[in-house]
Amino acid sequence: MSLPTPRRVLTAACAAVGALVLGLGTAPARATAPLDYAALGDSYSAASGVLPVDLTSPLCLRSTANYPHVIAARTAARLTDVTCGAAQTKDFTEAQYPGVAPQADAVGADTDLVTLTIGGNDNGTFINAVTACGAAGVLSGGKGSPCADRYGTSFDDEIDARTYPALKSALRSVRAKAPRARVAVLGYPWITPATADPSCFVRLPVATGDVPYLHALQAHLNAVVRRAAEETGATYVDFSEVSAGHDACQAVGTRWIEPLLFGQNVVPVHPNALGERRMAEHTLSTLGLG
Repeated sequence: MSLPTPRRVLTAACAAVGALVLGLGTAPARATAPLDYAALGDSYSAASGVLPVDLTSPLCLRSTANYPHVIAARTAARLTDVTCGAAQTKDFTEAQYPGVAPQADAVGADTDLVTLTIGGNDNGTFINAVTACGAAGVLSGGKGSPCADRYGTSFDDEIDARTYPALKSALRSVRAKAPRARVAVLGYPWITPATADPSCFVRLPVATGDVPYLHALQAHLNAVVRRAAEETGATYVDFSEVSAGHDACQAVGTRWIEPLLFGQNVVPVHPNALGERRMAEHTLSTLGLG
């Protein structure tokens, strides 16, 4: 039997290497497991008032167009959405309504991502401030700063004394159940402009001087939310810049938050569908996802 020539050996070796390279190049890539994503939070997370409504939990006034659904669609995540209108921090560890489990029950050791907005309903901060300032604004005909004059720092004092520790406790309960998850805590997009806008009175009947008062109150709440997030190892998603100029006083198509009067949502002073999409997009950008 004759031995193969060096040329035949080289040719065979090249063919084998080529086949190996071709095989490696055409091998299917390993599929990346989708994120296990739990969405918690209040009506700003639930998109209360935005259609279509999620009929799986009608008490929560949750929309399937809320920012968690947008994030899940952009990332192909497996979404567990327990957001619920009117939720407070206590509802992370207690049942908000009969048949509505504590929100922290939705997270576990396998959870990869958690998003939430919470804190605005604690102590009735949002509803009490907007209602009080709206009533004072109507009685004053939109003049002066009757709300700031009457309530002063009382809303801010409640935020510091009660909302801040409750936020830390709620976020710790989430971290304890989902120790390896990325937790993103979203701030609240601006409801009012930073400066007085008399033209807004017809849609948001707050006295001219109380517009910056409410803006400062919201800034204080967001600062406390940021502090609690950072102190519990969560990522704070800041809307102070990106939502400027998209408050409830702006025109349709520009505003992210619907006004108290003549708005397009059945739930006023809440994000519309555009606002929910922008909240999702900024969250994805902050987290480097999508």
